Amino acid sequence: MDYCPWLPASFARVIFAKRKWIDRMFALVVLIALPFVWCGMIVAISFVETPLKFKAPGITRELGVGIGRLVFRVLNLIEEVLALVIIVAWIFAAQNVPPVPGALLILSMVALAAQVLVLRPGMSARARALAGAEALAGAETADDGGSPVGGNATGSMHIAYIVTEVVKAVALPVAGAGIVMNVISLGS
Repeated sequence: MDYCPWLPASFARVIFAKRKWIDRMFALVVLIALPFVWCGMIVAISFVETPLKFKAPGITRELGVGIGRLVFRVLNLIEEVLALVIIVAWIFAAQNVPPVPGALLILSMVALAAQVLVLRPGMSARARALAGAEALAGAETADDGGSPVGGNATGSMHIAYIVTEVVKAVALPVAGAGIVMNVISLGS
């Protein structure tokens, strides 16, 4: 059984018994497409929407941070689903994922796990604390193009989150391209 060498053979036989070529081909299409879709979502939300949100007229820091927390919670949920679908597709087409693209996919998933399990919860607690402090002092607008998080604009968790976004935004399309190149080289 060549679907996934790290699964026990008996388990793989039960799950993947009598799979046809179309299953592997569909899985390969998913493995090629989803890293690019995932990367596009990251670029659109993290690098376009987020900075622009704080430049909109009338958006207070508190409101901008609240919108950001909601948007990133949903983005991370969608990313989790994409990661799971990629894992399932990878099981069906493991032989088409070379080591480097595979490592980049895993790196992206580890970065997502760090965001969801460590960084976002810490940043949410910080945002709640800052929102409470701003409510006491009177809400300020972000018309100056300043940081959405107030005072220390470059908190270590915020920087780590940005770094993980950059890691995913670079690793995902390179992984997708690596899988495409592998398929092309096999077809030659």
